[in-house]
Amino acid sequence: MKPIETPARTGLEASTPLQFVPGIGPNRLELFHRLGIRRTTDLLFFFPRSYQDIAPYQSITELESGLRATVVGQVVDMDQRVSFEGRSSVGVLLAIEGGGYVRCVWYNQPFRRQQYVQGMRVIATGVVKSTGISFEMRHPETTIVAYDQPLPAAKPLPVYPLTDGLQQRHVASAVEAVLASLLDTMEEALPESLRLAATNSASLPKELGLPKELGKELKPQEAAVSQLTAGNPPLMGIAQALRSIHQPSSMAEANEARHRFIFQELFVYQLALAMRRHRLRHEKPAPKIEASPKIHARILRRFPFELTGDQLRAIEDVRRDMASDIPMNRLVQGDVGSGKTVIAQYAMLNAVANKQQAALMAPTELLARQHYSRLKEQLSGSQVMVEFLAGSISQRDRTELLQRIGIGTVDLVVGTQSLLSEHVQFASLGLVVIDEQHKFGVEQRASLRESRLVPHYLVLSATPIPRTIAMTLFGDLDVSILKDKPPGRASVHTYLGNASQQAKWWDFVAKQVQSGRQAYVVTPRVESDPNSEVLGAEQMFEQLRSGPLAGLRLDVLHGRMDGSEKQNKLDAFSSGQTQVLVSTTVVEVGIDIPNATIMTILDADRLGLAQLHQLRGRVSRGSYPGYICLFAKQGSAPEENARLSVLASTDDGFQLAEQDMRMRGPGDLLGTKQIGLPPLRIADLVRDAEVLNQARKVALDCIERDPNLDLPEHLKLKRQVIQRHGALAELGDVG
Repeated sequence: MKPIETPARTGLEASTPLQFVPGIGPNRLELFHRLGIRRTTDLLFFFPRSYQDIAPYQSITELESGLRATVVGQVVDMDQRVSFEGRSSVGVLLAIEGGGYVRCVWYNQPFRRQQYVQGMRVIATGVVKSTGISFEMRHPETTIVAYDQPLPAAKPLPVYPLTDGLQQRHVASAVEAVLASLLDTMEEALPESLRLAATNSASLPKELGLPKELGKELKPQEAAVSQLTAGNPPLMGIAQALRSIHQPSSMAEANEARHRFIFQELFVYQLALAMRRHRLRHEKPAPKIEASPKIHARILRRFPFELTGDQLRAIEDVRRDMASDIPMNRLVQGDVGSGKTVIAQYAMLNAVANKQQAALMAPTELLARQHYSRLKEQLSGSQVMVEFLAGSISQRDRTELLQRIGIGTVDLVVGTQSLLSEHVQFASLGLVVIDEQHKFGVEQRASLRESRLVPHYLVLSATPIPRTIAMTLFGDLDVSILKDKPPGRASVHTYLGNASQQAKWWDFVAKQVQSGRQAYVVTPRVESDPNSEVLGAEQMFEQLRSGPLAGLRLDVLHGRMDGSEKQNKLDAFSSGQTQVLVSTTVVEVGIDIPNATIMTILDADRLGLAQLHQLRGRVSRGSYPGYICLFAKQGSAPEENARLSVLASTDDGFQLAEQDMRMRGPGDLLGTKQIGLPPLRIADLVRDAEVLNQARKVALDCIERDPNLDLPEHLKLKRQVIQRHGALAELGDVG
């Protein structure tokens, strides 16, 4: 006899106030709000964080009120009642195999009376309620099975995220009620053609074996995937996926449902990026800035060193982009010391040679001044007019500079977010270079484009970016990657030290400085932490000046100083007047002092691998070998030392960035709020790299065929893109 599935139903609607959902009520309403659940339909998309294997079928002694369970028994009695209010109910009493009774109840579903007869064998799954003298299941899922038929395999039990005061049974009861009422009302946003394209371009999870131990928690599958080829069935439909993610019959089914929602979440985000990219490439033209052979050769002659193969390839990318009236949107990312600023200088000089202005924007005044000083030095003797614009310059100088920018007598403007001011009007802005891309907020990065005629955009990121973050954060930019190091750069030796070795290390630092080199000492904090032995930059400066580095010329630098003070201290270090600079991580990027070859990083366990690698790049700027020693705080966890050992084992920034993301997650890697990574409900950029790649491919193909998602089958999908990422669709080109 073939099993008959009988879905449960209740009387909830999408507009039903959340407090009237079973399992919630007015007393638990605020607890559900804490979990981000404010509407009845939110419960459908409140996904389990993991699953728990349960015993195949519970006996009467194993049942617990409020928890979901599965029992098998024989129908021994049935009844049908009608209340004074006209509410009908059907009851089916099951004699549970192994002893005891459970009553199954359905309200306002009189057809249930005809589905069962006495003596029938029934499997019932639902949340158990204790009436004080017996157990009851309201609106259970039931399957009728023959006595000679094997019982189906056990089903995994969903485990939901909770907050204090909320229990699994409360969430399970609420989700079950909403599933029974609203599942059939859910609209499908992904047409079958897209769901089929998704499975034919990437991978689906394999089934995970369920453990035999009772109560073992199962994490949703993270790594085991199988490559699929053309001819696979499409992703699950929305109703099936919602049922399967909350009430799976196996972990394979749960993983397949999760795959559908992971893909959808990443796909909708990639669609927003692809729509923005398409609009920017076709809505407004940019000035054609062609680097003729003469201009190209003249710019290359200005570089007093041989360019690497990666630099030359990136320059050709930029040269080709700028020659088109389609706005360039290119990200140049490279490892520490790979020479990204050369690409920016080439692009800016190409703009000036074609009578266009260029703007270079850095996230801090310190870094902007470094760029300005370097450009002024390299362009001395030329007719290129370079100026600096930041909040610290006087009002009088600012007014004069704005006038000159407006009439076009300034060729290159270097600054901070001051360049975003509505008062800055360019005569002919042809190129914008944004350095340290991830350190600008999304809205800041986009305002130049939104408020000006469309220039070409070149984006620099000094931090090597893991592939999944690059596809998410910069998904609509073309990318040039620099891995080759310029010739003549010396190697850097990285060591992991401990407290017993500090005296010997300081002796080494002193001898190196006395031989003519300079040194950095980096500590994460400005001031000491009163709750620990961690010293801040100010206290470390005093300790070293009167201790192991006494007699050397020391100074201190940190972010609380104003721009001019910081610049003066850097100038003193650059000129050699200061021999040892004790600093916070403000020296992480943009500082180029070839004679500084020694770095000490204290409390290094407080910093991420990518940040440590950036700091290491400060001592690899010249022909002298560099030395860096990492000291973790005393008593740090063994895994922290293992993490620091990874840095000592490789100087490949891209490899370190991937490792850092796996260890700390994408948000901690770059700072989620600052860089604008999307809030993800179920997807994970580390675990779901292949699904992200798949979603990007399908999104690009979809927008190529339907740029505005105006086809009838795409209208529900378009509504999701607008609801979730409407702002991103406008801002995605530069972030």
